[in-house]
Amino acid sequence: LRNTAMSKVSGDTVRDAVKQIFQGAKDKPRKFVETVELQIGLKNYDTQRDKRFSGTVRLPHVPRLKLSVCVLGDQFHMDQAKQLGLPCMDVDQLKALNKNKKLVKKLANKYDAFLASEVLIKQIPRILGPRLNKAGKFPGLITHNDNIMDKVNDIKATIKFQLKKVLCLAVAIGNVSMKEEEVVQNIQLSINFLISLLKKHWQNIRSLYVKSTMGRPVRIYQA
Repeated sequence: LRNTAMSKVSGDTVRDAVKQIFQGAKDKPRKFVETVELQIGLKNYDTQRDKRFSGTVRLPHVPRLKLSVCVLGDQFHMDQAKQLGLPCMDVDQLKALNKNKKLVKKLANKYDAFLASEVLIKQIPRILGPRLNKAGKFPGLITHNDNIMDKVNDIKATIKFQLKKVLCLAVAIGNVSMKEEEVVQNIQLSINFLISLLKKHWQNIRSLYVKSTMGRPVRIYQA
């Protein structure tokens, strides 16, 4: 897949773009770590008639270090989460929200993602209602055999491509505190995965840009 998908965007093109992004971040340092995005323009897609695609892929290097994950745990996972310094809530704390829409929405907005113990995950809709699901943040499952930090890092390294009503997408694929080559590898894997999701593959791609939060976009492909 890699060779066929990446044939229209050479590794050198990606490396050059990333170099420009990093140089721009060095020239104008910010008081925060800038995120690096892959920005995609699509074509030959009818969002009304064509099936909207959606897919997630785990990148080789974690792009979003500050992404917050809350553990909804039984006693075993609560103890682990506290030791690791992870935010966590037990069943009593969840029940105390009393299915209050505002409070559950506030919880959903407070964290980027959730993990829930096996015994708790089936109870989530009954305890909290449908809000977490509606926010696209229904918890991932953790068992007593899982390493919580591995699960958290999986979430931090996973990106989602989802077509909505407009023909442009943007996904966070890195940040300027990473090594340049790590960002290059993340971009290459992201493009490969995106092409595999598209009905007509490269014929659906109008343009690809790479951009840091405050930097100028750098084009890596134009149809």
